Amino acid sequence: MKKILFSLLLVVSVMYAKNGYPDQPMIEEYIEEPKQAKRADNNDILMKNSSMLISVVGQGVAPGFASSPAQAFALAKRAAMSDAYRLIAEKIKGVRVEGKDTIKNMAIKSSVVNTKVAAMVKNASVVETTYKEGLCEVEMEIELEYNNF
Repeated sequence: MKKILFSLLLVVSVMYAKNGYPDQPMIEEYIEEPKQAKRADNNDILMKNSSMLISVVGQGVAPGFASSPAQAFALAKRAAMSDAYRLIAEKIKGVRVEGKDTIKNMAIKSSVVNTKVAAMVKNASVVETTYKEGLCEVEMEIELEYNNF
């Protein structure tokens, strides 16, 4: 009798593992493989014989270890310029976003989101730089032309 019950239990558990529990969709239905990123060509961003002006404002903060106000300004400006270059690259090439959630006992244990952008930015120019109370803002712009892209 025990062997029959054990066999029946084994068959039922294999059936549920294969087909999912009644009235519940299988988890695999919701999992999609990531699609390969399509490399953008000129037509995706600009039309023929057209141009586009991209303007961004990067922000940088003076570090606390700066030994002088001049050093604080220089470091904050450099950080703001790096931020502005990143913003330009994000607008031109887009951002790759990867996320991971860990769930334990039906509650979120940790959540991590990573972003990545990779691009070559040339001929961007600084339009305006402002520095106030340790915050530096750099406005940069770049003009994209179809022939130069």
